[in-house]
Amino acid sequence: MTPQDILDHSDSGRPWSVASGEVAAGDIAQAYQAQLAMRQLRCARGESPRGFKIGFTNRSIWPRYNVFAPIWGTVWNTGLTFCEGTGMVSLQNTHLPRIEPETVFGMRATPAPDATLDALFDAIDWIAPGFEIVQSHLPDWKFEASDAVADGGLHARLLVGRRVARDDLATGAVQLQSVLSGTRLVLRLGKKAVDRGTGANVLDNPLLALQHFLRDLHQCPGAPELMPGDVVTTGTWTDAWPVAAGESWTAEFSVPLSRLQVRFE
Repeated sequence: MTPQDILDHSDSGRPWSVASGEVAAGDIAQAYQAQLAMRQLRCARGESPRGFKIGFTNRSIWPRYNVFAPIWGTVWNTGLTFCEGTGMVSLQNTHLPRIEPETVFGMRATPAPDATLDALFDAIDWIAPGFEIVQSHLPDWKFEASDAVADGGLHARLLVGRRVARDDLATGAVQLQSVLSGTRLVLRLGKKAVDRGTGANVLDNPLLALQHFLRDLHQCPGAPELMPGDVVTTGTWTDAWPVAAGESWTAEFSVPLSRLQVRFE
C-alpha cells in the first residue's frame, strides 16, 4: 500500500486489504516515513497539523496489542475538538474506533530535543483531560507495531476538556509529576464503570511520556518540530474500549483534572 492508499482507507473508513506486517515490511523506520508521506498529502489538501498523539505509553496493555514501545502520530485540525467538560464527536468514517482517556499538554514553546523535565515544564502552557479516539484498519485490532505507525499512529479524533494553566497545577516539574501520577480516574459507559486508571500508568508519568516522545521525534528523519500552540496527548490511562454512535462515555478524573464527557454521533 502506498501512502495515498493508506489515506484513502482512512478517509473512507475501509479496512486494509493487506495482512499485518505487509505495509512497511515490519520496519518501524519505514513505517514512520510512510506516515510522514501521508502527512504531506493531508497538508497538501488543506488540513493543518495541530500537534501529536503518543500511543502505547501504558505498559500494562503492551502484551494485549503486541506493541512493546511508545509510538506517535499527528493530530489534525479536522479531528480536534475543545470543550469545557462535555463534547460531541463524530465516528463517521472511522474503523473499529476505541476510546482512551488521557492527559493533554498544550505547548507554549518548542523544547530542545534533550530537554530536561524542568525545561519541558517551562515549555508547557496548559494541561487538560482528553479522550483520544483511536482506530485500526486491520481486523480485530491485530497488528504489528509498524502497522500501527503507518496507520497514522492509530489516531482518529481528539476531544480536549477544560484546560488548566500549568502554574495553577504546579510550580515545577517535580510537583507536576507528583500531581499527575497521583491523579486517578473512573471510565464509565453511561453510568456503568468499565475501567479505572491512574496517571502513573503512562510511562510512570505523562511528563516522562512527553520527554520520551520528544527524543523519539528528533530521531526520526524528516519529522516536524513540536511547535508553540501544539497539543500533545500522552497516552491512555486504561485499556482502549470499543465505542459506537449514540453512546455516552465519561472520564471521572480526580482533582486537579476535571470530569470529561463525550457523546458519539
